[in-house]
Amino acid sequence: MLNIVLGYGFCLLTALIVIAGDYVLKVAADGDMDLNSNHVIAGGLLYASSAIMWYFAMRYMTLAQAGVVFSMLTLLALCAIGYYAFGERFHLREYAGVGCALAAMVLLVRVT
Repeated sequence: MLNIVLGYGFCLLTALIVIAGDYVLKVAADGDMDLNSNHVIAGGLLYASSAIMWYFAMRYMTLAQAGVVFSMLTLLALCAIGYYAFGERFHLREYAGVGCALAAMVLLVRVT
């Protein structure tokens, strides 16, 4: 049971770091910032640091489980950030995608 908690915890931490990186890069992209701007560099550093957490997540979960958990967490968070922070709108395709991601997570969760 501890392995599951650690695996999910590291996946969550990885996702939070990547989400922060995505947010910073989106601000840079919307602001027409150069590739050598502080925002772009910070986004790259956040991505690089997430690799360390990803390593630990994969120590406690299968790659399929970690991938689905990470994807689902980032999908939900980035959809929310896009909607609330950047005014992006949802359509039927996005709702269906979120539903499929949640269903995939349920199917791949292995409690052993």
